[in-house]
Amino acid sequence: MGTAAWAIDEGALLDAARRGDEDAYRRLVEPRRAELHAHCYRMLGSVQDAEDALQDALLRAWRALPRFERRSSTRTWLYRIATNTCLDLIAKRRRQRVLPIDYGPSSDPHDGPGTPLLESVWVEPYPDERLGPQDGRAAPEARYEQRESVELAFIAALQHLPARQRAVLILREVLGFSAQEAADALDSTVASVNSALQRARAAVDERMPEESQQATLRALGDERLRAVVERYMDAWERGDVDAIVALLAEEATLTMPPMATWYRGADVVVFLTDWAFSGRAYGAEGNRRVRVLPARANGQPAIATYAWDEEAGAFLPTVLQVLTFDRGRIGEITGFVDPSLFAGFGLPDRLAADAS
Repeated sequence: MGTAAWAIDEGALLDAARRGDEDAYRRLVEPRRAELHAHCYRMLGSVQDAEDALQDALLRAWRALPRFERRSSTRTWLYRIATNTCLDLIAKRRRQRVLPIDYGPSSDPHDGPGTPLLESVWVEPYPDERLGPQDGRAAPEARYEQRESVELAFIAALQHLPARQRAVLILREVLGFSAQEAADALDSTVASVNSALQRARAAVDERMPEESQQATLRALGDERLRAVVERYMDAWERGDVDAIVALLAEEATLTMPPMATWYRGADVVVFLTDWAFSGRAYGAEGNRRVRVLPARANGQPAIATYAWDEEAGAFLPTVLQVLTFDRGRIGEITGFVDPSLFAGFGLPDRLAADAS
């Protein structure tokens, strides 16, 4: 549908929705659902929290329709409601979401991974499928590409910002809102928005690598990237520490939320040798049987690992690893030890004994 035709159709749907037509309202907001969900994820760092916030925001929007005076586009109006819904949710939280590397000091690899923290304090991975066809920049004024703005490093950096600074940076530099539009969305002033943006930009830049993952992956090229990931998957299935180390950057890090433990450099090798690929992790020496599937998360390559379960007679989900590249090598392995995540990535809940 062309832009003019969509504008006419959107206007008709909006009029019908304002008269109480729920189907018209659903058709009005459905094309925006994926981008609004990604927006809530950027604000909250959690897929489930984003889902809850989006449902609440769409309910608020439905109730507010009679008061919508069309002084802005429907899209801008929906983003305003979604942003403020997220701010309300953040205000009720006990703490921000982080990654283990921001939670505490590195751990002794000889001690093993430790016990998971039951409290929801961790940034969660985001399925690429939920992004839909979004690519490039949302608007010419935006600083970040759409896929750059869901990279793990960026999401983690956002969570360290005060909530309103986070909202300002996302509205201005991810979505390309003008300073006036952002001020209207937050019931603020242009001067206040510009000041918050300056502080937020400086804080995020301090935590971000020099080059985004999207730029790094483009420089690698699809063929070389695929080769590295396939070698990594093969080495992980075989438990070949040397082959994995050959693919890692010198100061590569390994984290495993919901465990707070994390390792860097030589400690990663010790952990893989003493724990991840040993009988200490699998119950009996030499009983390690693992299968791996490729995945995509946060605009980055990922792998899903499955371990053999004798009682189930199948390979069951264990860890979703999101890979962050440093030039041609793997610079970070973020292993989310949460099998419940697999369904959201369209991954099977088990693999048969003969899976290869």
